[in-house]
Amino acid sequence: MCGIAGFVEVDASPTEPREALVRRMCAAIRHRGPDDEGVHIDGHAAIGMRRLAIIDVNTGQQPMSGEDGRIVVVFNGEIYNFQQLADELRDAGHRFRTRSDTEVIVHAWEQWGEDALVRLRGMFGIAVWDIASRTLWLARDRAGIKPLHYSHSNGRLVFGSEIKSLLADPRVPRDIDPASLDHYCSFLYTPPDRSVFAAVRKLPPGHVLRWRDGQVSTRRYWDLPEGSFRGSQQEAAARLRELLGDAVRSHMISDVPLGAFLSGGVDSSAVVALMARTSGQRVKTFSIGFEEATHDELPYAREVARLFDTDHHEFVVRPDALSILDRVIAHFDEPFGDSSAIPTWYVSEIAARHVTVVLSGDGGDELFGGYSRYRPHERVAAFDRLRLPGRSSIARLAWRRWPRGLRGRNFLRHVAQDAEGRYLEDIGFFRPDEKEALYTSAFAAAVAGSDPFADMRRLLDADRDVAWANRMMRFDFRTYLPNDCLTKVDRMSMAHSIESRVPLLDTALIEFVATLPASFKITAGGRQKHVLKQAVADLLPPSILDRRKQGFGVPIGGWFGGDLRELFADTLLSPRAAGRGYFEPREVRRLVGEHVGGRRDHTLRLWLLMVLELWLRQYVDAQAGAAAA
Repeated sequence: MCGIAGFVEVDASPTEPREALVRRMCAAIRHRGPDDEGVHIDGHAAIGMRRLAIIDVNTGQQPMSGEDGRIVVVFNGEIYNFQQLADELRDAGHRFRTRSDTEVIVHAWEQWGEDALVRLRGMFGIAVWDIASRTLWLARDRAGIKPLHYSHSNGRLVFGSEIKSLLADPRVPRDIDPASLDHYCSFLYTPPDRSVFAAVRKLPPGHVLRWRDGQVSTRRYWDLPEGSFRGSQQEAAARLRELLGDAVRSHMISDVPLGAFLSGGVDSSAVVALMARTSGQRVKTFSIGFEEATHDELPYAREVARLFDTDHHEFVVRPDALSILDRVIAHFDEPFGDSSAIPTWYVSEIAARHVTVVLSGDGGDELFGGYSRYRPHERVAAFDRLRLPGRSSIARLAWRRWPRGLRGRNFLRHVAQDAEGRYLEDIGFFRPDEKEALYTSAFAAAVAGSDPFADMRRLLDADRDVAWANRMMRFDFRTYLPNDCLTKVDRMSMAHSIESRVPLLDTALIEFVATLPASFKITAGGRQKHVLKQAVADLLPPSILDRRKQGFGVPIGGWFGGDLRELFADTLLSPRAAGRGYFEPREVRRLVGEHVGGRRDHTLRLWLLMVLELWLRQYVDAQAGAAAA
């Protein structure tokens, strides 16, 4: 595990020494790899890395090259089948100097070129530099567990695991992309292939980028498979159990201490149960709780910890825990509106005191249908059962004439839409009609060509021939999972220099689950994650298997209404925030007033706006101040 950074250029006469710049880019992400630093410099490339030593601690330094020195690799992640690939490559005549997974990538690229990517089982952000052909490849793992960003201008390509590496290069512009802010206001995060900085892009999951002679092209090398499993539900559960066991075993390969995040939900509990069966010693587990019973899952986590006799560690998050909010925001580099980043920071912090590697249960909800939005809402289903001709048109007309602020208006808007529109509204925050009141005329003009809901609908439509429940899961796998859940865990774990592994997103497991019918995941009776629960029924008790899903939420609604009221008002109602020119101060005051007064719950929207304002202070105001000085 590490962080990578660097640049390639056609012109071999940089404005400053290459090594100084690439080392500054690496220094910006030292937290991702505090154990070592390495760079490669030649006439057209400067490539660097920061290393967190986990496998082959003594001889796994990067950058790494092959026998003839032509291919140079820096790599962030883990390849879980590297030993099998090494055997195959030795048979093909390759000689190994180390036992690291990085060297496997080097020889795999020498042997198969870009086709090596489909053979790699793991999580990764990879940079491969071919000195002879002056070609750079950037590649990202299938699910998007590891990040990779780049900026391309005038033939020069700059890349890094985190945006802060790119911003260390003064030639990368810091202009804000209004369309990305619009997407953030809609869905809590910036677009899947862009960033809040207009000049910086994300490489999407399952994609490879090639730079040669100043020209850039990208292609998708992997996508979720289609097809239909032909066996019975029992056969599917049995096969799933085999794949789960294999995934957990492979993800436990480590030369340093290892543990697990444990929420007490089915996903993380199943991972811990299989770890306990595999490990020759007590598994270390780490959990977060809250004083508010509505959000506290510690009793379930303790039950699992007792059941498997883990070495268990806990932390209770309280309102004063937001003292770390500025540090959290700094590690994302972009506005990131998911408040569960706060407990993820703390669970990573306590884990870092004991281990260097943790396994998590991320991905289970998207693969197995764990979110409540995958099931019809009772009131919406009742509306759809009405034998009323043109009911959607009637609802749409009523919604448009319904006074703002009165109960029932949001429901009418929701049921007036088709299934796709309803789903996007379920996962959205500020909807198009609400932005009309929130956005200033200047900001509205700046995003006039932007429509995040239409963009997301196109992604949702990519699987139009798939059953609706599976279609929602596949959409979330491509959007919410990499851009929210996995981004959150990567940044918060790496902020504390620990590696988070995700066995439920093992390649073989993903590809198998993608072929299962939706009815195996969500039964006619409404049981969610059914096939997963069948697969681990002998490991976990009913109190864990059949408990109501809570999610990894934070009770910020109560905090903002009480202990944190001043923070809310001081941030969003400040003259600095009002002067940004993005949001109408009157509308922001209305939202804050309704929430604090208890008339409406605007928790998530206000959190989104507050995080954006705090981010602007760090990344825009501070930069402007530094430039003025």
